[in-house]
Amino acid sequence: MGLIIRILISAVAVYVASVFIPGISVTGGVGTYLIVAIVLGFLNAFIKPILTILTIPITILTLGLFLLVINVLMVYLTAYLIPGFAVSGFISALLFSIVVAIVTALIDAIV
Repeated sequence: MGLIIRILISAVAVYVASVFIPGISVTGGVGTYLIVAIVLGFLNAFIKPILTILTIPITILTLGLFLLVINVLMVYLTAYLIPGFAVSGFISALLFSIVVAIVTALIDAIV
């Protein structure tokens, strides 16, 4: 039950981010938001840790700012995998990842 609630929270966060950030396009309705949330969660759980470990030297040199680049890569990979989800630029992807993280944390705290 907790997993379903987290997916729904993430889908709401994706919706909020897609409404407020220019350059983010989600077409196809509620199902697309859910699929984007699931795929993004899967990539963040399995691919992101591998990339983080592989890029430790760059992350140390940039004082952790390279982790933002990894977040953008996860958003781009999600956009590549989901036909109804499009990202038009680096800044849009960066803002999307930040807004999704903030909205998810806020809704998670409320629930």
